[in-house]
Amino acid sequence: MDDRATTIAQVLNEALPYIQRLSGKTVVVKYGGNAMTEPRLKMSFARNVVLLKHVGIDPVIVHGGGPQIGGLLERLGKVSEFVQGMRVTDTETMDVVEMVLGGQVNKSIVALINQVGGHAVGLTGKDGSLIRARPLRLNDASGAAIDIGQVGEVERIDPSLVRILDQGNFIPVIAPIGADEAGRAYNINADLVASKVAAVLGAEKLLLLTNTPGVLGPDGKLFTSLGAQDVQRLIDEGVIAGGMLPKVRCALEALEANVTTATILDGRVENSVLLELFTDAGIGTQLRA
Repeated sequence: MDDRATTIAQVLNEALPYIQRLSGKTVVVKYGGNAMTEPRLKMSFARNVVLLKHVGIDPVIVHGGGPQIGGLLERLGKVSEFVQGMRVTDTETMDVVEMVLGGQVNKSIVALINQVGGHAVGLTGKDGSLIRARPLRLNDASGAAIDIGQVGEVERIDPSLVRILDQGNFIPVIAPIGADEAGRAYNINADLVASKVAAVLGAEKLLLLTNTPGVLGPDGKLFTSLGAQDVQRLIDEGVIAGGMLPKVRCALEALEANVTTATILDGRVENSVLLELFTDAGIGTQLRA
């Protein structure tokens, strides 16, 4: 007997109960980091997503694109300015954001998923009034307001279009651009959008792909599972800080809105989505309420 064939059969048997439990459920995936830029990982991700759909799970993809935006701005000779980790977004920068996120990045993800047998549809938050946005308010140390332009936060999500696409066997791929009542566009953090979309859809799982193994302890070891109280303690102790802090907070907000589990996982690992969803060991840090 071929050892490889035996291994495949064992893997499929291990995956079966997870497939059965998730069938008919929604999984929201925030797609970003190296998984979006390395060809091998891009193909792996697309195949993972198509497999989910074929076994009866409804994947909804929310993607980022910060490095791609920064790259185009640099080629245009425009210097990016950041305040508290947020890119200051004037009208000219917002035009680039829409061009990159809603055009280049979104359409390349859609094309790759379709190439491997899926039926993906690209959206921005403007489509079907999916994401109603409002300006994100920041203050400096003295409490004075800071103008960061067209950077927004989610006011509300209308999931009608996403649900129609899910029912029609399509895979929604969402760029995190919203609009206010006047139609003014806003650039919104993709982790935040993924969390809000998962909450409104009543998703079974939220997966946040990143460039780290997950939440690490002070000794550098991975926490494979954390409860909400554990997370707050680690934040208070300064263990969870920097770029991991907003991801963890987005995950906790989703859990508070009755998303069953949220996992921060390493998008640099090939087939990371399948490893998390369909294996006993899983991957990354799973957060629970």
